[in-house]
Amino acid sequence: MFLIGVPLLIVPFLIYNAVALFAPSVSWVEPLPPIAMVSGGKWEMSYGDILIVFAIILLFVEIVKATRIGMRTIIAHMLSAVLFAACLVEFLLVRQAATSTFFILLVITFVEMLAGFTISIRTAQRNIELDTADKVGG
Repeated sequence: MFLIGVPLLIVPFLIYNAVALFAPSVSWVEPLPPIAMVSGGKWEMSYGDILIVFAIILLFVEIVKATRIGMRTIIAHMLSAVLFAACLVEFLLVRQAATSTFFILLVITFVEMLAGFTISIRTAQRNIELDTADKVGG
């Protein structure tokens, strides 16, 4: 239950940093073996593409989590802002983070942070409107 407040998007950044630190020879843009499609085309993906797809799936989960209300949600949004700030600093100051894969992950955390705050504000407004309507009607 404690991990509900932790931003899940920290996982792709931990993976990225672990690979950058412990396996610096791995290229995020090197294509994996292609997959033959029915159309005759060849579909190529890289490690970076797979990491981005994973982060987008986690972004969906984070947006669903943002629809909850309560103190834990506020803390989760603050942790998301801290994660975004840390990633931005890393992108600007760490040589290994100066890649398009890391930049796209940075943008995903930015979208998650904005979506979380926006959804919380909209949910709070709706709750205030419903609460006011109950007092007027009751």
